[in-house]
Amino acid sequence: MAVVMGETASLVDKKHVVQTQSYGPEARGGASKSELVISDDEVDYPKVLEPDVFIAMSRAAYLEYIEGLKEDGILIVDEDLVEVEGDLPRGVKVYKIPATRIADEEVGNKQTTNVVMIGAFAAITKMLSVSGLKKRIKERWPRFAELNLKALDLGMKAGRKALKAVK
Repeated sequence: MAVVMGETASLVDKKHVVQTQSYGPEARGGASKSELVISDDEVDYPKVLEPDVFIAMSRAAYLEYIEGLKEDGILIVDEDLVEVEGDLPRGVKVYKIPATRIADEEVGNKQTTNVVMIGAFAAITKMLSVSGLKKRIKERWPRFAELNLKALDLGMKAGRKALKAVK
């Protein structure tokens, strides 16, 4: 997920980007992590110190990494997999997206869950161009472009709906 987002930001949207990741043996459903720094200016440190946005797609990742979220940040969760619990930093806005359900029931393929969440992220934050995301999806997954573009569109729709619910 972070790779496509980073490629879109750097190759299409012409931003400065650094992406790192750490995947343990529990990569599916566990506390794996990808960090993405996107800036208009040159990035002088390759790690995220306090994320502005945290996308939680598993309970384990939520519990492991929620404490680092910046005050007034954005939390986007897969509402069927992550229950928001504990104290959140002050001013955090929570957006609940049924990403897995959308991928399974509307797209017809659970493997598109990450793309659904990319669409939600794009709609909520407006940090990535939709045209850029579509371009990268077509280039990265040409055989599955139609399926992934559908997932992206449905994710953006869910993101817009979540935006209205939070404001």
